[in-house]
Amino acid sequence: MHLFLKANNLTSDLKFEPDPGATTRSRILQRCRWPRWQGRLPGRRRSQEQFGMSYKEDVLDCGDAGPVRVRVYKGDADFDNPPLVMHLHGGFFLGGSLDEGSRVATQLANAGAVVVSIEYANVGVAPFPASLEFVFKVLDALKGRCAKLAARKSFLFVAGEEAGGNLAAGVALMARDQGMTALGGQILLSPMLDPCLATRSFRNSEATESQCPWTAGWNHYLGFAAKGCHPYATPAHCMRLAGVAPALVITAEDDPTRDESLNYARRLREAGVLVRESILAGPTGWPKDYSDSTNKKRDWEEKIRGDFAAFFHETGALSY
Repeated sequence: MHLFLKANNLTSDLKFEPDPGATTRSRILQRCRWPRWQGRLPGRRRSQEQFGMSYKEDVLDCGDAGPVRVRVYKGDADFDNPPLVMHLHGGFFLGGSLDEGSRVATQLANAGAVVVSIEYANVGVAPFPASLEFVFKVLDALKGRCAKLAARKSFLFVAGEEAGGNLAAGVALMARDQGMTALGGQILLSPMLDPCLATRSFRNSEATESQCPWTAGWNHYLGFAAKGCHPYATPAHCMRLAGVAPALVITAEDDPTRDESLNYARRLREAGVLVRESILAGPTGWPKDYSDSTNKKRDWEEKIRGDFAAFFHETGALSY
């Protein structure tokens, strides 16, 4: 059984100069914001292509979250009110990048959505709750930009894989508690939900304690064990799930997070939440293959595209 341990100097390599008069939390958020010279960021409003999908790189002013580097993906389908999806790449709370999230973002766009994949890696290495608060502020800013980015009547979704799936689930809980009724759904792929890492699917995985990125990631994100009790940090331990946005939970037979993903889907359903779950046949190479930025097509890509499209239809975000 893997247990998370107290982190030691896990953010010592981060260089920032906070306001000496700021509170501890605001100092963390200062460190996590993009610098104000956003106009000189390389790639601003630059169109590129990957996996046969063109995207635009930009920096959006997201209010309290500050300027945020994003990639905006839009497929060939022409819907009057395409769903708007805020996508969170993986990285085990230790890093990650927009490139590593491009494969999943592309399939979300191919399913009919306008996808805004946000770069949160510099905030993702900050302990809970700074990263979650940052992501929630970005979601709130995108809600106000829905008409400009997609359409006025577009549904708003949040999606993420592994660490990004944790943040997506946490944001969905926050949205319920703070009355953000605009959130139309949450899409969780191999989400990191339980820091104990004691399920059968984890025991059957090939990862050892010395190579397990989940252990290092949970240590880093939680910082100390007490934070593991907070439902926003560890959604698997949340005791009140009723009223959250509909969920699509995707995992695979060879996915180490399979059991915690399916258990979360079951508990959501028991709480009265609309849930669609999908278990892909192995081998998928998950979660490593999520971040593969080569142009080699994966067998599972068409399957998750279909799952995304079905979920958008099921929630009413797209019509047949």
